[in-house]
Amino acid sequence: MIDPHLQHVPRLGRHPSRFRLAGTPVMTVMLGSSVTILPIVAQAPVMPPFGLLLLLSWRLLRPELWRAWIGVPLGLFDDMMSGQPIGSAMFLWTVMLIGIDAVEHRMVWRSYRQDWLIAAAAIIFCIAGGLFLARITGGGDIKLELVAPQMLWTILLFPFVVRQCARIDRWRVMA
Repeated sequence: MIDPHLQHVPRLGRHPSRFRLAGTPVMTVMLGSSVTILPIVAQAPVMPPFGLLLLLSWRLLRPELWRAWIGVPLGLFDDMMSGQPIGSAMFLWTVMLIGIDAVEHRMVWRSYRQDWLIAAAAIIFCIAGGLFLARITGGGDIKLELVAPQMLWTILLFPFVVRQCARIDRWRVMA
């Protein structure tokens, strides 16, 4: 008699858990937003917003995964982690997701370069909008020139983050 623990279990026909399918993208965005609590000291904003990068990556990689309202809870978590005024990422991320939906409905097909262009516009919108909202709520006098390197670094980092999301996505849907 063969021990049941040593038998081969076929992977065909098995499905991943619902938590794995739905929770993995949310958890990665939350982990990306949590990177801001690392003890890094800098004179100017140099750290890319990893939560935003992961949200964009998941949205452009898997458009059917989330609705536009997901920007509200994930933005709230990002606001709490980053120290931005509460509601800034909630508002900016939701508007960004609605804008991406509007652009996608007008496009017949999308290529990798178009995804990168969409992500670049979204990154510039969210970082500049976060700077504006922080400034009007008394967050200091940070000029756009100080944030421009962060924008550029974030845009250049986007392809790497999309590849990592694709790897995580392969694991996520694998049974």
